[in-house]
Amino acid sequence: MADLPSTARVVIIGGGAVGCSVLYHLAKAGWTDCLLVEKNELTSGSTWHAAGNCPNFVGSWTMMALQNYSTRLYATLGDDVGYPMNYHVTGSVRLAHSSERMDEFAHVTSMARHMDIGLELMTNEDLKHAYPFLETHDLEGGLWDPTDGDIDPAQLSQALAHGARGLGAKVVRFCPVTGVRREGGEWVVETEKGDVRCEYVVNAAGYRAREIGAMFGRDVPCVSLAHQYLITEEIAELQARDTKLPLLRDPDSSYYLRQEKNGLLLGPYEYHCKAHWVTDDDPMPDDFSFQLYPDDLDRLEWYINDACERVPILGSVGITRVVNGPIPYAPDGNPLIGPMPGVPNAFEACVFTFGIVQAGGAGKILCEWITEGETETEAWAVDPRRFTDHVTQEYTRQMGIQVYSHEYATHYPKIQWPAGRPAKTSPVYEALKAKGAEFGAYGGWERADWFPGDGDPRGPATSYDHQHWFERIGAECRHVAEHVGVLDLPGFSRFEVSGPGAANWLDGLITGKLPRPGRIGLVYFSTPKGKVLTEMTLTRFEEDRFWLLTGAGAYWHDQDWLMRHLPDDGAIKIDDITNRWATLLVTGPKSRDVMKAVAPGDYGANAFPWLTHRPAEIAMARGHLIRVSYAGELGWEVHVPTEYALQTYRAIEAAGQDHGICDFGMLALESMRLEKGYRSWKADLSTDFTVLQSGLDRWIHLSKSEFIGKAAIAEEQARGVDKAFVTMTVEAGDGDPVSLSTVFNGDGAACGLVLSAGYGHRTQETVALSILDADKANPDADFEIEVVGTRRKARIHPTAAVYDPNNDRLRG
Repeated sequence: MADLPSTARVVIIGGGAVGCSVLYHLAKAGWTDCLLVEKNELTSGSTWHAAGNCPNFVGSWTMMALQNYSTRLYATLGDDVGYPMNYHVTGSVRLAHSSERMDEFAHVTSMARHMDIGLELMTNEDLKHAYPFLETHDLEGGLWDPTDGDIDPAQLSQALAHGARGLGAKVVRFCPVTGVRREGGEWVVETEKGDVRCEYVVNAAGYRAREIGAMFGRDVPCVSLAHQYLITEEIAELQARDTKLPLLRDPDSSYYLRQEKNGLLLGPYEYHCKAHWVTDDDPMPDDFSFQLYPDDLDRLEWYINDACERVPILGSVGITRVVNGPIPYAPDGNPLIGPMPGVPNAFEACVFTFGIVQAGGAGKILCEWITEGETETEAWAVDPRRFTDHVTQEYTRQMGIQVYSHEYATHYPKIQWPAGRPAKTSPVYEALKAKGAEFGAYGGWERADWFPGDGDPRGPATSYDHQHWFERIGAECRHVAEHVGVLDLPGFSRFEVSGPGAANWLDGLITGKLPRPGRIGLVYFSTPKGKVLTEMTLTRFEEDRFWLLTGAGAYWHDQDWLMRHLPDDGAIKIDDITNRWATLLVTGPKSRDVMKAVAPGDYGANAFPWLTHRPAEIAMARGHLIRVSYAGELGWEVHVPTEYALQTYRAIEAAGQDHGICDFGMLALESMRLEKGYRSWKADLSTDFTVLQSGLDRWIHLSKSEFIGKAAIAEEQARGVDKAFVTMTVEAGDGDPVSLSTVFNGDGAACGLVLSAGYGHRTQETVALSILDADKANPDADFEIEVVGTRRKARIHPTAAVYDPNNDRLRG
């Protein structure tokens, strides 16, 4: 057994498939002075009882890229490291009970094609040919994944550890971590075998991630859910076959079924799932290594019966083994891979629901975070900072159960789920609820999505077509364009930056110029490699006093970036005032009349120009007015202390009665911002693309002495930008392109991706904000965009905005 070293560059806590992958990738990158410590034996947690399925299919671009990397890695890993592995690439079939499910398959197939993954749609005849024991009479079709299969989780982990050791990295087993402390800018990891001093620490502790996270003062959002699968006796029909059956998934009935030797393995994701270790009478044991929960097959009865009807040979034999073990879940079902929020040089690679197929990609991503400071591709879907302060253990439990029970559900655009809500509400929430608003959760904050009328159906999205709210959203957009609307916008992440030198400091962080005092402007932050890190609205009050406003979901991400770069001398202060201020948007051609009534003053175009701000008494509140509107109409953001939000809303509502004021929601705002070509963070702006590729040239000033990313941006500009950000209009019919739909040129070749899209109700056109290969972005050319499997004609719009391209309405 290896001795514990006193120092290491990186210490990884946890020896499952993910921890071993992180160690392997660091060692391959040349960081061989790395140590993995494991409480028990390698693979003794969720890894040892995992089923080991390895699909590429997933609706998230980030997760598909991550899993695709893993399956390609595993195909050669045994030979690469000289360790034998059982990796069965059998292919898989997915069943569709409805045309809506086939639409999902068509969209994901299009995404996969972009990554050179050969998913294919299947007819019932294709299904029967691939899986002869399948009943297909009530199916709409299916999907084929040729590279799906299963791998032995223990062998995978051992192969990764073996490869890492061969490169010089170290593994110490039976070495529980008892604490951590920060000394002299380094971490000291305390174990039962002694202390290890290191530069970086990684929490890869699986379902024990909360226990390790607490040592850093971090509450890791993790709940352990009991996942059961059963293995049958040998089946004569399988013994007689020369080849192994493909893995079968029935997402509409919510289970997977695969051949295990000459039997079958059935794993349902049941609706009535169970969380463990969340109550005082069910504490997490000090050690649960190589252990399972008692069998609980009653919960699976419906699923077993359904699977037996679908594949009758399953019901012809008995059960030999039941596995019921803990699977960790984060609130959205995706793992945590990246910086530990607010903790220097600490990272997370934990809470993996599908840890075996994701382990390879996770090791790659975390290695990039540690060795390069940023990832090769966008990783927001797994970034631990995507969850913020509303995520409690109870929230995580509710959300985890919801995700588990909807594991195979189709996540249609704009869909909202009910668990864990409401988490954060503004003072205006109850008033909007009384008006019948349907809400969405944005960074945990409840915002009105739309306002149903009498008799309008409610509920979540049910297909990729225009939804039941389509006409109502159109009415809201048209009303705002013709009259005036008000929207409660709680939760803007808001930081006040002040102190001597604050302006110079901010100037070194952003790609462009600071607005003058009294004005506001968009500012962009670049990564060192020139990619889009984040977007903020900067309001400048004085020479060295600013507000930085950013999205509700960006709260921890952007705060982390600011604090990480804050000088140590204490001269500059960053004050988190997120919860102290509320925001209401008043917008539309009659908004000037409403504002005069609620906060008397001169609102003329010259007296209060676009992109300026000023203090004001708004009804009973002392607040701040900013002349800007994400809807692209004449309008003001009304910022007031949170305790005055409701009375301010009431005052605006009363003042607007003579001017036809109405409430509108986030779905209408989304439609209107698309018509204006306004970008949305992590939809249109991400680290998948550079600042230049994202069309942000006018927010870049290379004449500045220095800013983060300047060298990379200048180098890219010199060699030529190979991507173009464009606004496109689409003949989309009754549905709109889904994010990450493929764009084809006139020759039928893929030449780009849709980043975000939707119907513009003011212009009556479908708008798609897209990234194209620069040499194909000919504004006179014909294009097609694949809308859930069907190619629709599209054109590049001559201006970035299809609505009011000269901003006449904004400036009026």
